[in-house]
Formats: sequence, C-alpha cells, structure tokens
Amino acid sequence: MEQLCGPELPFWEPNLTLHAEIPDLPQCFQLTVLAWTPCVYLWLVSPLYLFYLKRNSKGYIMMSVLNRVKTIFGLILWLVCWTDLFASFHEMQQGHVRPPVYFVTPLILGMTMLLATFLIQFERLRGVQSSGVLFIFWVLSVLCAIVPFRSKIIYAGREVRGVSDKLRFTTFYAYFSVTVAELILSCFNEKPPLFSNVATDPNPCPESTAGFLSKLTFWWFTSMAIKGYRSPLESKDLWSLNKQDTSELVVPNLLGEWEGEKVKAQRYSQAMYSKPAVESNHVGTSPEEVEVLLAGGKGVRQPSFLRALLKAFGPYFLIGSAFKLLQDLITFINPQLLRMLIEFTKETGMPSWWGFSLAFMMFGCAVLQTLILHQHFQYCFVTGMRLRSAIIGAIYRKSLVITNEAKRSSTVGEVVNLMSVDAQRFMDLTTFLNMLWSAPLQIILALYFLWQTLGPSVLAGVAVMVLLIPFNAVIAMKTKAYQVEQMQHKDMRIKLMNEILNGIKVLKLYAWEVSFREKVLQVRQKELAVLRKAAYLGSLSIMAWTSAPFLVALTTFAVYVSVDENNVLDAEKAFVSLSLFNILRFPLNMLPQVITSLVQANVSLKRIQTFLTHDELDPGNVDRKPVASDFAVTVVNGKFSWAKKDRPALHNINAMVPQGSLLAVVGHVGCGKSSLVSALLGEMENLEGEISGSVAYVPQQAWIQNATLRDNILFGKPYVEQKYRCVLNACALTPDLDVLPGGDQTEIGEKGINLSGGQRQRVSLARALYSEADIYLLDDPLSAVDAHVAKHIFDNVIGPEGALRGKTRILVTHGISFLPQVDNILVLVEGTVSEMGSYQDLLKQNGAFAEFLRNYSLEDIIEDDDVMGMCHNTQQWGKNKSVNTVPSQGRHGELVQEKKKVQVEKLIQAETAETGRVKFSVYWDYAKAVGPLLSLFICFLYAGQSAAAIGANIWLSQWTNDADDSARQENVHMRVGVYAALGISQGTMVMFSSFTLALGKIQAARKLHQGLLDNKFHTPQAFFDTTPIGRIINRFSKDIYVIDEALPSTVLMFLGTVFASLATMIVIISSTPIFSVVVGPLALIYFFVQRFYVATSRQLKRLESVSRSPIYSHFSETITGTSVIRAYGRNGDFVLMSDMKVDENQKSYYPGIVSNRWLGVRIEFIGNCVVLFAGLFAVLGKEKLSPGLVGLSVSYALQVTMSLNWMVRMTSDLESNIVAVERVKEYSETPSEVQAPWEVENKKPPNEWPPEGNVEFADYSVRYREGLELVLRNISLKVKGGEKIGIVGRTGAGKSSMTLCLFRLLEAASGEIIIDGVKIAEIGLHDLRSKLTIIPQEPVLFSGTLRMNLDPFEKYSDDDIWNVLKLSHLHKFVSNQPAKLDLECSEGGENLSVGQRQLVCLARALLRKSRILILDEATAAIDLETDDLIQSTIRTQFEDCTVFTIAHRLNTIMDYTRVLVLDKGQIAEFDTPTNLIAQKGIFYGMVKDAGLA
Repeated sequence: MEQLCGPELPFWEPNLTLHAEIPDLPQCFQLTVLAWTPCVYLWLVSPLYLFYLKRNSKGYIMMSVLNRVKTIFGLILWLVCWTDLFASFHEMQQGHVRPPVYFVTPLILGMTMLLATFLIQFERLRGVQSSGVLFIFWVLSVLCAIVPFRSKIIYAGREVRGVSDKLRFTTFYAYFSVTVAELILSCFNEKPPLFSNVATDPNPCPESTAGFLSKLTFWWFTSMAIKGYRSPLESKDLWSLNKQDTSELVVPNLLGEWEGEKVKAQRYSQAMYSKPAVESNHVGTSPEEVEVLLAGGKGVRQPSFLRALLKAFGPYFLIGSAFKLLQDLITFINPQLLRMLIEFTKETGMPSWWGFSLAFMMFGCAVLQTLILHQHFQYCFVTGMRLRSAIIGAIYRKSLVITNEAKRSSTVGEVVNLMSVDAQRFMDLTTFLNMLWSAPLQIILALYFLWQTLGPSVLAGVAVMVLLIPFNAVIAMKTKAYQVEQMQHKDMRIKLMNEILNGIKVLKLYAWEVSFREKVLQVRQKELAVLRKAAYLGSLSIMAWTSAPFLVALTTFAVYVSVDENNVLDAEKAFVSLSLFNILRFPLNMLPQVITSLVQANVSLKRIQTFLTHDELDPGNVDRKPVASDFAVTVVNGKFSWAKKDRPALHNINAMVPQGSLLAVVGHVGCGKSSLVSALLGEMENLEGEISGSVAYVPQQAWIQNATLRDNILFGKPYVEQKYRCVLNACALTPDLDVLPGGDQTEIGEKGINLSGGQRQRVSLARALYSEADIYLLDDPLSAVDAHVAKHIFDNVIGPEGALRGKTRILVTHGISFLPQVDNILVLVEGTVSEMGSYQDLLKQNGAFAEFLRNYSLEDIIEDDDVMGMCHNTQQWGKNKSVNTVPSQGRHGELVQEKKKVQVEKLIQAETAETGRVKFSVYWDYAKAVGPLLSLFICFLYAGQSAAAIGANIWLSQWTNDADDSARQENVHMRVGVYAALGISQGTMVMFSSFTLALGKIQAARKLHQGLLDNKFHTPQAFFDTTPIGRIINRFSKDIYVIDEALPSTVLMFLGTVFASLATMIVIISSTPIFSVVVGPLALIYFFVQRFYVATSRQLKRLESVSRSPIYSHFSETITGTSVIRAYGRNGDFVLMSDMKVDENQKSYYPGIVSNRWLGVRIEFIGNCVVLFAGLFAVLGKEKLSPGLVGLSVSYALQVTMSLNWMVRMTSDLESNIVAVERVKEYSETPSEVQAPWEVENKKPPNEWPPEGNVEFADYSVRYREGLELVLRNISLKVKGGEKIGIVGRTGAGKSSMTLCLFRLLEAASGEIIIDGVKIAEIGLHDLRSKLTIIPQEPVLFSGTLRMNLDPFEKYSDDDIWNVLKLSHLHKFVSNQPAKLDLECSEGGENLSVGQRQLVCLARALLRKSRILILDEATAAIDLETDDLIQSTIRTQFEDCTVFTIAHRLNTIMDYTRVLVLDKGQIAEFDTPTNLIAQKGIFYGMVKDAGLA
C-alpha cells in the first residue's frame, strides 16, 4: 500500500479509528478500499450479467426521460472522475507530484462509470425495466462515499485556512450528489417493453413490471393484500399467471425431457441384448416368453422420471440454491457480533459509538439475511408450483392413452391421488430440498465456531447429536413404512367411497347402507391404527429434536467446566455458544423432516413413474388410413383380447363391411358384441384388421359431459344452425328442448344425471350424427329408448332412409324388428362369427339365426304405419327433475332459445367458498372433537415446557455471573444439576404434550369422519343429483387428509411458536425493562401486517381449494369417457381444458406463495427491530447490566425473528387448515332424508309384512324438490296382492317417479301410500326398503366379489346363491369362471357386459324374494331370447307377488292383469290390456306403433 499512497498517507491508524471518541478512517484507506469496492463488484458481475442479457431479451424499451437523465448523469460522473485524473496530471506538470493512488483511483472510477452508463443503455435494449445489478452498485457507491463525505467536512472544520484542495473537494461533492441522484433514479421503473404481453393482458401480474427494490421486498404484492383486507378476494381479482409458469410452457418442457429419458432407456435395453429387440408379434415367441426374457436380463432400465424433472426444473432451482448459500454464510456473522457486544459490556473504557455500531451491524446483517432468504424461498416455491403443473399435465395426457390392462391396475381413485397427493408431495419437497446440502454446511460452520469458543469440549455435544441421528433414522424408516401402508388404506377408502357415491341410489333402494358403511369404517379403522402408530413415533422424534440443542448445550458446558478447573463459563462463552446451538437447531430439526419428505416423495416418484411407464394404446392397432377399396372395414383373422395376458375375447373374426352399408351385429348377452366395437376402435390388444376413414362412436352407456346440452352435441365442432336443427329433429330431441328449462343451453349434471336414460342415449347419438364421420359404430343405442322413439330414430337416422344413408354403419342391436331393413347381419356366438349375410340369406341358411327369428318374430315385418303419431310423444324432460319442468304447450319446431332467452337455473350449484374470518365455532367444533379437557391439558403442558426452557436459560445467565466469584468451584455441581433438571423436565413435557395431542387428533379424526359418513348415507337422493361426486369425494380425500395429518401438526407448531414468542418477550422485558416501551408500537405493526396477511391469505387458500375440485372432476369425467374422446380424436382439446383448469388453480396458488414471502419480509423486519432495540438498550444500560443478562436478552432477541414469522404463518395455516373442519362439518350437516330414521322402534312392521302385497295410493302427489312442480298429481289406485301391473307412458310421464315413491326416495307432497294396511310414511326407511325389491333401469355393481354383490349381509347360503344364478341364467357364465362365486367384479362391474350386469340385478331380486317386485325397464340391454327367459323366470318365481313393470317392450306386459297408462303425472287409463285396446285410447296407439295391434 505504501507504493500506492506514499509514506505520508498511512493505510491504517488504530488511534484514529478504534480508540478515538470521534472515529475516522485514514485517507489512504478511503482512497483505495472504499473507492474500489463498488468498482470491483461491478466489473466482476457484469460479464455474467451481459451473458444473461444476451440470452434473455424481453423486447425493446423506448428511450424515456428517465433513461436519458440516467445516461446523462452517468456521463457526468465519468467526467467528474476524469477531472480528478487530469488535475493530477496538471499538478504533475506544475511539479507537484502526487502519490500513484491519485492517478489510479480516478482512472478506475471513470472506467466503471462508463461501464455503468453502457449497462443502462444495454438493459434498455434488452427490455429490462429495473436493474438489480446497477441498483446494488449505486447503493455500494453511496455507502462507500459517506465516510469521505463526513471526514472531508471534519477536516475542513479543523483547517484554519479553509479547504486546501478546493478542486478535489468540489468534484467529490459533485460526485456524491450525482451518485445519490442515480441511486434515487434507479428506484424508479422504466415503461414495459414494446409489444410485451403486459399491454394486452387484462389483469397482468405487477411482478413483471415491478422494480428491483419492489421485487426484493415483495412490495408489488401490497395492492392485493390491501384489496383482500378491504373485501374478500374473488377469482376476478387474481392476476394472470406469469407466462413462464403456465402449463403450455411447463408441461411440454417436462414431457420433452421424459421422452428423451424413455428413448435413452430403450437404447440401453437394446444395447444389453445384442440380439435384435424381440417384437411382441413375432411368430413363434409368445408375449409371455418375451416378458420372461426381458425380466431375466439384469439390464432392463426404467426411464428415470427423476432425471427428467431435474433437467426440466433444475437450472431455475439452482438460482434459489445460490441465495441459500449466501444466507447460510451471513447467519454466522451475528453470533460473532454478539460476542463483541458482550465483550463491549465487560470492558469499561470502550467508546459507546462502538456499541451502537455493533447493534446496527446486527440489525443490518439480519435484514440482509431476511431479504436473501425470501428470495431463495420464492425460487423454490415457484419451482414446486411448476413441478405440480407439469406432473398433473403429464399424468392427464398419459391417462388418455393407456391401455385397458393398465387401467385395471390404476383405478380412477388411484390416479386422482397421483394428481392430488403425490404431485403435492413434490411441491412440498422443493421447499426443503436445499436443506440437503445446506444443513450439513450449517452444522460444520457452527461446530467450527463452537470449537473456537469452547475448544475440544464441543466434541461431547457432537457425540450427543451423532447418537440422536440413528435414533431418528430408525423412526424415519418406520414412519416411511407406515406412510406406504396408510396410502394403501386411503386409496382403498377413496375407491370405496367413489363407488358408493356412484351407486348411492341402488344402495338406498336395496337398504344396503349399513353393510357398506361397515366396509368403509373397517378400512378407516385400519387407517387410523396406522396413523396412531405414526403419531406416537412422531411425538418421540419431536421430543428428541426439541431436547437435542439443550442436551448438546448441557453436555458441552458440563464437560467444559469439569475438564479443567481454570475453565470458566463466562457470559461471552455461554451465550455465543447458545446462539450457535440455536443456529444448529434449525438444520438438525430440518434434516429428519427433509429425509421423511424425501422418502415420501420417493414413494410418490415411484408411483408416478410406474403410471407414466404403463403401456399405451398402439395407434397402429387400427389402420385408419383411408383406403380406396370397396370395403370400409376389413378384419382378417382378427383375434382380440382386453389385455396381453388375458385369453382372447374374440377370435377368428373375419368381416368385410362394404362402403356405405349398414351391418347389424346380433347375438346373446356376453357374446362379445361390445368387444367387437371396441376392437374396431382400437381399444383392444393385438389386432389384425383395419378401419379406414374417420369414426364416430355411440357407446352402450352414453357418456355425457358436465356441460350444456349443445356443447355435448357439438363436442368441439363449430356450430352450424341448419345442420344442428336437422340433427335434433332426427334424434327426436326437439320436443325435449321445449321442456328443458334452458333449451339447449341447459347445463347437464355429472354423468348426465338430469337426463333420462333415453335422453342421454339420444344426445350421444346426436353427437355422433353431428360429427359427420365416415364410419359409425353404434353400440346398441336403441335399447334405452321407447319402442316408438326407437322406430323414429331407426327411420330417421340409422336406417336405409335415415340421415346416415351412404355412410358405413355398424349397429349392435337386440331389436328384431329392424333386421329386415339392414344390408348385412353378423351373428356372434361366444366370441366368434357364426354366420354373416343379408336377412334373406340367413333365413334361407336355416341356421341358428333363422331358428332364433322364428321364435321371436312377432310378425314378419312391422307394417310401416303412420309414424306421425310419434309427434305427440312430447319426449318429456327426464328422470331426475332437478330443474323446473314446464309441460310444453303445443308443438314448436323452433328452438326454445330463440323464443326467450331464459335465465337458466344452474343445476350444479357452484361450490361456495366461505368468506371472512373462520368462525370461532369451527375451532370449538375441533376442540370438542379432540375433547375439551384434553385440549386444556395440552395447552397447560405447552406453557409448562416454555417455562422450563426460560428457567434453564435464566439459570445459565446466573451461572455465568459466577465467573468473577471466588466460590464458583463449589457451586459447579449444583449449577450443572439444576440446569440439567430444568432441561430434562422440558423434554418430558414436550413428549407428553405431543402424546396427548396424538391421542386427541386420532379421536377428532375418527369423530369427524364418522359424522360425515353417517350423514352422507342419510342424505336424500336430491342432494346427490345436484352435487358433483368430485366435490363429495374431495371432502373425503383432501379435507379428511388435512384433519388426519396436516391440522394436528399445525396445531402443534402453532402452540409451540406462540409460547416461544411469549417467552422471548418476557425474557427481554425482564432483563431490560425499558424495552417494554418499544413492544407496544412493534406489536401494533405486527398485528396490522398479520391481519392484512391473514385476511388475504385465507381467502386465497379458499379460492385455491375451490378451483382445485374442477381439475379432479374433469379428470374423472375424462377417464370414464376416454374411449369416446379417442374415437372422436378430441385428445388435444381435452388436454387444453385440463391445462386451463390447472392454470386457473395456480392463479390462486401463486399469490398465496407470494403472500407468505410478503409477510415474511415484513414480520422479520419487526423481529430485526427487536434485535436492534435489545442491542441498543443493552449498550445504553451497560453500567447496570451484568454481561450474563445482556447475553440472555440479545440471544433471545436473535431467535425472535424466527418464531414471530412462524407464528403468523402458523396462525394462517391454522385458519386455512381448520377450513377443512368447516367443510367436513358443512357436509355432515346436510339435511338427512327428511329426518326419516332407518328404523322406527315403536312402529316396526311384523317380520312377515307385507303378507299379501296389496298396494294402495290414496290421493297421492309428489315433487322432486321444494319449489318444483308436482311430478305425480292426485294419484289414487288400489292393487290387490299378486296382481301384475304394467306401467306405460311417454318419457317423463312420471313412471319412474311412481316407483321411487314406493321406496320413499321421494317423500309425498300430499296423500299417502298404504301397503297391507301399513302407512309407509310412518315406518323406518330400512324396514320399508328391505321388504320391497327393485330391478333398476341401470344395473349397478360394486367392486368386490360377485357373492358380495348378491348378498352383502351374508344372510344366504351358497346353495341359495347358485340356485338364483341358475334361475337368472348366469349359472353357466359363473361356473366357467375359475373363481366361481368369488369372481372379482371391477369398479362399476366393468368386466361384465351390460346384459350380464342386468342379470346379476335379477339374481339379487330373486335372492330377496319379497312380496312386491318393481321392474324398471330392466330388460332394455338384453337380447330377446334372454329377455324371454327372464320374463318367464319372473312369471314363475314371482307368481304370487305383486309386480309393477315399467315397460318399453309392450309385448312383455300384454298378459299382465292390468295396465296403468300415465300421462303428465296423472292416471290416463287403468284397465286390463284387452279392454284398453278395445277403448282405442292412448294405450291402443302405443300398441299399434309397436306393431302388436
């Protein structure tokens, strides 16, 4: 330095700096270190920064006034610096030689100012609105210029002649003022770049245009915090997502990397086998052999999903890691400053400015640490958010293309769990991930400083830590095992609930609720048992970690004092070590959490990876190339199975379908008709055959989306009015539109819940018709509609004169009457084609088909009668009238919509988000569920543990004051003993408190779930019609998960932090009472920030959970309709819809993250003020305070930031998690079935009731819900026991409603029903329902064994069951199955054909054998032959029972005792069939239509 500054200007003078009352820095130091610091910074950073700017351009910003001023100021600074340089040269010429520093420094400064000016312009060209790099540079420049600023004034005051070097004096002040101006200017923002999307976005996120300071302190969020405080936020207040966080960028990014991984894995596997890759359709090698070969080689490498994630999101995440590293290093400055502060209070002669500057340095350090930490968190959370978007997107895209085999191994419930729980786990992990390297780093640094303070005694403490690690590792391993087990139980429970809710109507009709409730509770019981074990383990590990720092301190101090008599534990050593131990506490606490988080994420990773590596449907299964041949469909030697391992469902299929012909496929139930259609769609494995041209598909069970009726028909095609009208007319939908409350804008519920079966089928058909494909695959679309409608549809759509003439049509049908009009007929028998040809050919061949026809053809050909009778069939509004219905007046061809723009009453009410503060009653509900006494006891234990901790530390400060005492040696054992006792009592209290909390939480979880479950079984049917299942499932999965796991740990942390913060305040105030002056204002600020934050954050959390349900509802809807979506080629549109829903959800999640950062910066600032004041007051009261007390209060203050921050976070977490209790409560309190109990004790009917089966309706009326029209009006009729009554009427005449009334699924509006002298309204629901039997229109099966589906209460013997299987013609099918009665039915009975499911329902009815039987179009999905068998079974088996049949096929009821004709909810005709035909009324018209008259 001497060469630079010359001998006159020394670099460092202790007398001038440290020991002076008015300190100053030497001139040489000012000219070198202070002047060069900003320059070094800028030159180091700019190469990296320029490289970054070259890569990322945001567009171009126009030159603005601000920019011009900044640039001019930059040039002025350069001129000012070089004026100094030229002055030095000038002086040299004058012969007055200056030391070299006078040349070097101005030169360097001038160059740097030029660089800064260049950066200002370059940033403008690259679209940077506010520059962090330059801001920091100006801050450094101003800070470094403050010292010379002050010392120049001091010198000028001392010199007699005034200022000696006037020029440099002037230039310096010019330099200083311009630098300050630059600093102020750089706080302002430039305008957004040209053509940026900020200009076009209606509600852009202010972050993109925020300045550097604003981003650093998250100031840009304040506007939302204020808005959220004034009024509850709504979704329209949310900002748009940043472009780089949207699904359209994030998902393809991940998928690209994943594809790369898959390709790599394949290459690797191929390299492992030098022989060419075995193709599964090689002749000679069966697929099984190939699998064995593959499994044999060690080299099968799964593509690594983890690597794909790292490549996609790693780089961004690393920026966050860099911040973390900085923060870790700064953390360790404060204990060193604390040491200096304690030294300062001990020394008497120290100037007080030193103490103040130490206090301010502590404050500065803490603030810096806060800012950096929150930048790190922001990066981590955003990474987590992108991860979640990407994983959900990947899973959704995959679920559209997986094979049926893969679908079996992952049910809807499991996949929804992948999206909700597993993606969430990844999101949670990213926040902690950096702790993996940061925790060890912090531990090493802390130990290094501890060694410096206490020497080798530290090793004793380290030993304690090392011993605790295996203890925790064991616990973590066990927890992992429990975790996996619990996930299985949870999947199981959600799957069960999903099915129960899907089949709730059937459960009610059969009075099976009790059995299914038991099933759910058994699973729940197992789940809770695992939870309980995990909770006990958890409380052990919590104890270990809470006591760890204390135990470490205790052993270290004890060893330190006992090793050597000269070792004195003074305040400096004790409290510096304590604050280091406190730093240690965080990484040590976090490590096990990170490890369990990692373990969980690993489980999730495996689950996701397994799902993403499932086989996909081979698009080449069906060759869709348009071929110029005469045949639209050719199948040659087709052999198809549902999964590679299964036996083929179809074999030896040979079929050629000529272009434009109509092929009917007929055959018995379960012979493979639907499978053939699936095979042609490419849904089955291993196909030899082709389809050319585009396909439209109508499945047997219509798939309807939760959208408007029009959207369901258009299905993504543009709206063409003319064509749309024609389609509606052809599908007989026009009359329905008149009746729907909103015309074709009526919203259809989930699974088409508010349309009748026939309407659903017709909508599905209309969708196919509208899509204008080349080939139509129609899977029995006529079975669900009335005979005359079927005829209309056949004539107008499918038949030779229909709208589809000239297209290739493949029609699966049971209706014989249509067969003469088709071009070809294909007869399937047990999976093979038995014969094929035209109607006449097959009759001539005299084969099985001809035989079949002779028996059933009622007349050879239906005479084509005037179909216009059809027009009266006001196809009326469907089954579940969940919306007001108006009987249509007259016939209006035009759409309702044109006539009046009706305000459509939404069927599915939007999910409500509660607003405002969570009511106290909700907390009270939870406390009651835990147990009020237990709750109090838990609080008491927490208070106790805090008291013990304070006691231990105060005792320590007393102990350190012994340092000057001669009697210290005798006291050592007593001191150590008491310290240990206090600490250990704290540990035990922690353990007890978490044990009791665990007990309480299990109890609460059980009570709340049970309440929800019981209520859902008692809720009336109307609730399920208007509530999407996804929403109820969400209560059972997400909210119950929160109550099980998230809420208790939040409560635990909340209590911990509240008591910790209180303890800190008590300690600081008791040691420096003056501190209480500051507490007031600080607490006030704290309270305000916290209220702003909690109001906003809570609402964001609620919006987030409301916007989450649609993701899953849409997803489960998609999964059920994948075959339809694929057939119409709409994959892309559905993916887009899903992405939009995810982005919508992230829109409320992102402000939620930022609100946490915003809060953190502000609250920690308050904490840092506490540190500052604790330090300042310690310096002021230095005379009175012992070093022990100073150490105590400042080391507590250093902790307070952490606990204050956590306290607010926990308050809000508690508020947002307690919302789960609120939501579960809301659904546990929906009104139950008109308060009807399952059993009424004093009104129990006798066991053999009903003895005769007489049914009487007395002036009976009913409506679906309050405020709706009556569906049945004043019906009065008497039916004697054993009569067979057929019920007929147009769709929507109230046929099904009548049957629902018998079961009291609908309660009477007036009048009553009497069965054998008992008024049904007075007895319990189960007593009533268990005595009636229904075969419902839609056969519902539950997953489980076939036996369970027939007899859930296990009342009957195996012989009984085999007997009914014989009667219901399932005997052959079941006895062919290897599992016999234990045949597993998959979810919804998917592995049985619809006809077989219908037969299972018949078997149920036969098994119950009650006096009154109700058939609801039970045989719609069955071929005529089976139908006949069933009818004869019903006639013989239920001979003496009263039977009500709702019939579509009139021939089934022609021999009934009486027929009831309903019209618009009233009895139109009621007499024997022969009399009714003679009357020539409505019934006669229907019979004539059906060709029976």
